[in-house]
Amino acid sequence: MSADSLRAALEGTAADLLAYFERRVLVREDAADLLAEVMLQAWRRVDQLPEAAERRRMWLFTIAAHVLSNQRRASRRRTALAERVRHHLTESHIPDHAEALSVQAAVRDLAAAHRELIMLVHWDGLSLAEAAELLGLNPSTARSRYSAARQALRVALAEIAEGAVVAVPAAARGAAAE
Repeated sequence: MSADSLRAALEGTAADLLAYFERRVLVREDAADLLAEVMLQAWRRVDQLPEAAERRRMWLFTIAAHVLSNQRRASRRRTALAERVRHHLTESHIPDHAEALSVQAAVRDLAAAHRELIMLVHWDGLSLAEAAELLGLNPSTARSRYSAARQALRVALAEIAEGAVVAVPAAARGAAAE
């Protein structure tokens, strides 16, 4: 079929298709987007346009019904995803502000080489091997620095927890590793 036949069918049916969508969507502005999708799909399938003029209207409404079904499925998926994310966020442990500040202070007080390694692994989610590669370290060097960094952080956090915030000795922070 020709593009002219499709253009005529769309021009004759567009208002009815728009009304069809407006009666079925919650947000009226979505109706125009759905109509545009019908037009796009019809253009892509112009070779399937019925020869009989009276069948073209039903062909377009069939496309419209499929577009509406796809839109509803996508909406359900988005809603389900948003609900899963919302549930995950409410179930996640969110430390209190003082706890977060204490951890940040303890990490900030680590030696620079240890601090970056701890942040890459624990805050940025990199594996130890990925962090080593990013920092240009030999994997075995990264493992030993990470072990020392964890120990220094453990000491610092224990002191904070005891309420005796005492400066961590340079040897415990791994200053020799720099």
